Amino acid sequence: MGRGKLRIYLGAAPGVGKTYAMLGEGRRRRGRGADVAVGLIECHGRPRTEAMLEGLEVVPRRTLVHRGTPFTEMDTDAVIARRPKVALIDELAHTNVPGSRNAKRWQDIDEILDAGIDVISTVNIQHLESLNDVVESITGVPQRETVPDAVVRRADQIELVDMSPEALRRRMAHGNVYAPEKVDAALANYFRVGNLTALRELALLWVADRVDEYLRQYRADHGIDATWPARERIVVGLTGGPEGDTLIRRAARIATQASGGQLLAVYVSRNDGLSAASPEALERQRLLVETLDGTFHSVIGDDVTTALLDFARGVNATQIVLGSSRRRPWQYVLGPGVGATVAARSGDIDVHIVTHEHAGVGRTVHVPRSVLGRRRLLASWLVALTGPVLLTLIMVQFRQHVGLPTEMLLYLLLTVVGGLLGGLWASAVTAVLASLLLNYYFTPPLHTLSISDPENFFALAVFVVVALSVATVVDIAARRTEQAARSRAESETLSFLAGSVLRGEQALPALLERVRETFGMESVALLQRAGPHDPWTSVGSVGPHPVHRPEQADVDVPVSDSLALALSGRVLPAADRRVLGAFAAQAAVVLERRRLVAEAAEARRLAEGNRIRTALLAAVSHDLRTPLAAIKASVSSLRSQDVRWSPEDEREFLASIEDGADRLDALIGNLLDMSRLQTGTVTPLFRDVALDEIVPGALIGIPESAVVSDVPETLPTVSTDPGLLDRVLANIIENAVKHSPPDRRVHVRAEVVRDHIELRVVDRGPGVPDEAKERIFEPFQRHGDAPAGSGVGLGLAVARGFAEALGGSLDAEDTPGGGLTIVLTMRTSPHRPPPPEPPPGADMPPPRTP
Repeated sequence: MGRGKLRIYLGAAPGVGKTYAMLGEGRRRRGRGADVAVGLIECHGRPRTEAMLEGLEVVPRRTLVHRGTPFTEMDTDAVIARRPKVALIDELAHTNVPGSRNAKRWQDIDEILDAGIDVISTVNIQHLESLNDVVESITGVPQRETVPDAVVRRADQIELVDMSPEALRRRMAHGNVYAPEKVDAALANYFRVGNLTALRELALLWVADRVDEYLRQYRADHGIDATWPARERIVVGLTGGPEGDTLIRRAARIATQASGGQLLAVYVSRNDGLSAASPEALERQRLLVETLDGTFHSVIGDDVTTALLDFARGVNATQIVLGSSRRRPWQYVLGPGVGATVAARSGDIDVHIVTHEHAGVGRTVHVPRSVLGRRRLLASWLVALTGPVLLTLIMVQFRQHVGLPTEMLLYLLLTVVGGLLGGLWASAVTAVLASLLLNYYFTPPLHTLSISDPENFFALAVFVVVALSVATVVDIAARRTEQAARSRAESETLSFLAGSVLRGEQALPALLERVRETFGMESVALLQRAGPHDPWTSVGSVGPHPVHRPEQADVDVPVSDSLALALSGRVLPAADRRVLGAFAAQAAVVLERRRLVAEAAEARRLAEGNRIRTALLAAVSHDLRTPLAAIKASVSSLRSQDVRWSPEDEREFLASIEDGADRLDALIGNLLDMSRLQTGTVTPLFRDVALDEIVPGALIGIPESAVVSDVPETLPTVSTDPGLLDRVLANIIENAVKHSPPDRRVHVRAEVVRDHIELRVVDRGPGVPDEAKERIFEPFQRHGDAPAGSGVGLGLAVARGFAEALGGSLDAEDTPGGGLTIVLTMRTSPHRPPPPEPPPGADMPPPRTP
């Protein structure tokens, strides 16, 4: 039996209709006679979704108990045992309850697919692992449930369920997505128009890329080389010449005119690497391409035309942009040129030949500089100029005993030595001078430059050719050796740079210091300006006397119109600028990351402010209103003249008024404390105190039978603010008592652990799952099914804020046997004299009323 097929409905946000579309597809297949069963559907209380379930068989869920609380999950074994043709399973990225066989629902679906059952599922774009941080930076909301991209990409079908932001917000306003009490908060936060638009764009782009993958795979499977113009892709061929900027901008205009056009620039380099273009020019053109939202590619091939067309067909290009040849008219006798050949062999790919000011003016002949050392060059020229003369003087003495072949071999040996030492030019001079001396002194007729025997002329010609050939080989070998050494050094440098990026090392000073060390510069500065006419400002520099303008630097690398890397100390060769350009690009990435981090932090701050304001309104509307209503009702009853209340009734009314006032006092106190923490106005006044003096005060107002205190008097003192510490302990003990069963007492224990004291508040309540242990310390969090009148969820948030202000920490851990333990950690007091009295008017928390 083969593996089942997976179909996924992808949405940009909750509420677009993924589950509805999945159920609709299930009903259609059932109507066509397919065996369809529902493995798991989350209706979220939406009537229209629940209506779509009618008539579909639902496999019963299984129940798991975690920390004393029952949860339901999909019964994977039951679905496999039922063996439907199609299983409908909602929420692909769902995390299963601890204790399940698989951690994630997509792993359950894999088992069902392996059993040969087709599966239809749903997922939102924010749950894709690769987009998790992007979505968080847009919405300010972290996504804890994710699914690997590879799982979704393996799906046999992916269908986008699309809806405009305005339509989705209308659906929410009508109550079709969330409950009415949650609509306003959702519309003001996650479901803002900007957020929904960005999420929709992410979903569309992701699906478009997946469609491209399907198309490429189909073309490869069927051996299709012809271009399918499903999307305009413009390939611009670059040579590294001065016409490159013109070609790139022309190709970019063509791509812009075509809706959704894509720009790809490609440079073809030779296999031997000896005819490479200027690295500086290619780097500049690469930056221009990326500025125009294109991509730069480099391919290797001996035949430029073939390599260029292979690349174009590989990316399914529809148009190729090339520049008019820079060759002079007489050079066309050597061939038609790359442009004409590409146009003739392009087939169904359109070719544009763009004219430019450098067309027909000829190529600049690049004479490579010698890569040999200075001492070696001096030795080679000494051998080239004096060697043939000295050898001639010696051989003249033995002219009667040595024949012409031996004399030519000796001169050839001298020429080879000159080539080994000095390369092409020294060897050429040696060969020419040796041939003249051979002709004059040893070739009949002697002492003339004429040659009587044609065989001798041929021998001299062969001698010169061999000598120059050897010199050329030596020169090429030397250049390749230097290029290999340089490439190795560049690769090591770039490898370090790439490693620093992967490790997340984003400190700008460290990067600039690395640039200074790598290139041996005195100082390096990264300069930025707001606009073309604005002054430059330094965003980072290392070394003495950094420059403040690019024109003051010995080397400046423009990263963009508003960013430049300026180095002072020496002038760099052009070959070094390629690696320097990589460092400059990384510096720009560091700045961009710094900006994005700041924007994300600001977005999170605004989102947190919106969340707190929304929760505060909810608190004012309910948690403040409830005790006020009880107080008003009791007061109205006492003042009523229509009923005569008994003394017992009056005491009950007064107790209700006192209880409501106490609740208001505690609630307002927590709100004020959280406000002080949010604005950073908490100023602790430290002094050495003993915990056994603070804990009894924190227990005021808590029934004695509810708490057992075990705080030894022998504990060392702690340096703290007694008022703030009292508030911390009161909040966490009150929270523990609130969640403990009536017959189980809360234990307060303290002990010394190395150089600090741990105070533990232990309860035997229902406990808190691991994933929620941090959330309970956030403002306005009420865990589980806490009743609405039990507070606004500020107690633990205020406690942690005060604990951190006191230099301590507050954490939650499981109680062995069930329950939750809150651990307050504080450092013991150092031995020091008592601090002075606090100044009048210092910021102290108001005393708690018993």
